[in-house]
Amino acid sequence: MSTATTSPDQSAPEDNRKAKRNVVILVLAQALLGAQMPMLFTIGGLAGQSLASNICFATLPITMIVLSSMLSATPVAAVMQRFGRRIGFMMGTGFGAAGAAVGAYALSISSFPLFLVGSFLTGTYMSAHGFYRFAAADTASDAYRPKAISYVMAGGLAAAIIGPQLVKLTSDAYVVPFLGAYVAIIAINLIGSLLFLFLDIPTPPKPSADAPQGRTRWQLITTPVIAVAVICGMVSYALMNLVMTSTPLAVVGCGFDQDNAADIVTAHVLAMYIPSFFTGHLIARFGTQKIIAAGLVILAGAGVVALQGVELENFFIALVLLGIGWNFGFIGATSLLAASHTVEERGRMQGLNDLLVFGGVTLASLASGGLMNCSGGEAAVGWAAVNIAMAPFLMLAGGALIWLMFQPKDELA
Repeated sequence: MSTATTSPDQSAPEDNRKAKRNVVILVLAQALLGAQMPMLFTIGGLAGQSLASNICFATLPITMIVLSSMLSATPVAAVMQRFGRRIGFMMGTGFGAAGAAVGAYALSISSFPLFLVGSFLTGTYMSAHGFYRFAAADTASDAYRPKAISYVMAGGLAAAIIGPQLVKLTSDAYVVPFLGAYVAIIAINLIGSLLFLFLDIPTPPKPSADAPQGRTRWQLITTPVIAVAVICGMVSYALMNLVMTSTPLAVVGCGFDQDNAADIVTAHVLAMYIPSFFTGHLIARFGTQKIIAAGLVILAGAGVVALQGVELENFFIALVLLGIGWNFGFIGATSLLAASHTVEERGRMQGLNDLLVFGGVTLASLASGGLMNCSGGEAAVGWAAVNIAMAPFLMLAGGALIWLMFQPKDELA
């Protein structure tokens, strides 16, 4: 079976004008709305630690976000398939605002269970946010698709600066720690939702009874190239989350302050998105599989640096490498997946992909708190356990990618 087909309006280079306009809007959304993600990952564990009766559950709020993101991926994809990207994205911002409002109230009354409820609501925003990259490809030609995905991911560069700086400005704005940050997140969602009014991505037409239905979910996930794309996407995102979730706890636990943690998260998120300006070009030149492989190697390098010590420079270098490795691995996996299914299969496959990817991220974020706080008496011991845990999953993704490289091309689709 052939790989993804393009619609007629994707056939000519000049038709990328619509795609480029949509990319601009999605870049702005990534920059503004995406700022809440580094904010949540910077303060979520610290706020959880201040509310939880057992510090082993400090990262449970972040786990709830990614668990909800996993569970809502398929419904969000179905909404977008039926009603269009705009409705799906605006639904996501609504949940983002609601989750932040519940979280703010929970902080004001010191309720950890209610804080978890707010985090769970926020997860639907995170799920919708994950579809920005796919939306960038919807109206793009085959040649422009990797660049469109890459440019939208690059919008996270502004988010990397805005988010942690807002944490610094707002976390202590009220007597209750972190309350101001959650109020700022409410405003971000309400303002950012207006961007989607300008998005121009046609709603997929309802298929007629005799229209091609595409492959089933099982047929899709057992297609070699799709299976490997999903595995590499899962591992890249889950390992990034595993380490990043523990980073603020490790930095503060090793004697540094909250501002140091925010600066390290800033450096990490910058490293996640700066490469996006050229990742698409690298994919076009060297091929998707080589860029994914480079990402996995760089992720391994991040773990090695982190295990060398707990000085501030170790944290900075490790988290920068973690960001670059995620960028190459995740954008590469997304590009490989986007080129491997048809228009009819889009909602089905993208929902399944994000269900699996964020399932892995959920397990990683849950494991992160346990490894960090319950592996030994010192923060340095927990930090080492977090980074050692990367090894088997990198071997899994690397092995899958090597297997794919040696498969005959006529057996991949």
